[in-house]
Amino acid sequence: MNESENTYPAGLTIDYPAKADRLSTFFRLLWIIPIFIVLGTLIGGHGRADTLNGYAFIYTGPGFLFLPTLLMIVFRQKYPRWWFGWNLALAGFVTRVSSYLLLLRHEYPSTDAEQAVHINITYPDVEKDLQRGMPLVKWLLVLPHVIVLYFLYLLVLIVTVIAWLSIIFTGEYPRSFFDFVVGVMRWSLRVFCYSILLTTDEYPPFSLT
Repeated sequence: MNESENTYPAGLTIDYPAKADRLSTFFRLLWIIPIFIVLGTLIGGHGRADTLNGYAFIYTGPGFLFLPTLLMIVFRQKYPRWWFGWNLALAGFVTRVSSYLLLLRHEYPSTDAEQAVHINITYPDVEKDLQRGMPLVKWLLVLPHVIVLYFLYLLVLIVTVIAWLSIIFTGEYPRSFFDFVVGVMRWSLRVFCYSILLTTDEYPPFSLT
């Protein structure tokens, strides 16, 4: 595991599937509809639909406790533990759905079990680790990441189409493609934790690992 994965207070690993499911891969956009509906009820139907990036789908929705957390950090220097637990659980659910959509995993996404998608987000010591004013400017500081991730997700789209064809005809997701897509999702998660979940003030690395 790369050093940045060890040290940054947010990480993601996804187990490489031992066997790909050709049937569910072929009908993936159909199979995923029910769990998308469940996810939509959690975010209130206001999230930006984005089939490339599960986090982008949920970022603008009311499901994540962003504004209340921002206010608590700025005015009270507190991050209620149960708010963190909710955000962590929802981030895991979103990532499982995204992994299924992007053909990284083939078991149907669970609403609560971790399955083969492993998220590690460190609960912050607010007084020690977070500065009061930082949540007000993080949206600006992450703009370079947003620009880079936009182009990376265009590549993810191309890679996913190629992987779909590969699974259908060979039964395998090319490992190099798999690692690239997981890396982009890992990068997204770090930016998400920095700017939306507000769990860290450590600037995200420009890295897939």
